[in-house]
Amino acid sequence: MFPSGRLATAVVVAVAALLVIYVVYLETSLPGSVTTPMPSGFTINGKTYTFTYVATTEAEREAGLMNRQVNSTTTMLFAFPSFEHWQFWMYDTNTSLDIIWVNGTGSSGKVVYLVAGAAPCVNVISSSSCTVYTPTAAANFAIEAKAGFAAANGITVGSTINFG
Repeated sequence: MFPSGRLATAVVVAVAALLVIYVVYLETSLPGSVTTPMPSGFTINGKTYTFTYVATTEAEREAGLMNRQVNSTTTMLFAFPSFEHWQFWMYDTNTSLDIIWVNGTGSSGKVVYLVAGAAPCVNVISSSSCTVYTPTAAANFAIEAKAGFAAANGITVGSTINFG
């Protein structure tokens, strides 16, 4: 039997409140797509580079540079919907990579964390066997490039990147 009167109203309000809380939780806890315009490249320490790949959706970010040929000019921008401690792994990449996390607003950003020479994770049954790289600072962008890119370009934590 369904309650009536004030009790029924209280139950409906409580259920509605729980539903709102759940929807807010889903929207803030699950990574989504980034729909704002993305830069086509970046400049750091006077050198300008064009992004080879840009990942703005969860599927694109998850695939990253897996199973792609990476050379010394390959760069990939990962755009995230919020400032978080976004993790990376190197499952099925063909070479070691530098991973550069950037806290970006507007047309520039600061490097907040860097992993130089993250080793590929190949010949494993699943990605769960791979090392997970987690930054110590929140970021809304990350850039992957062939290992040695950061050192060759003087990129360190605190470096300024200009997007273009």
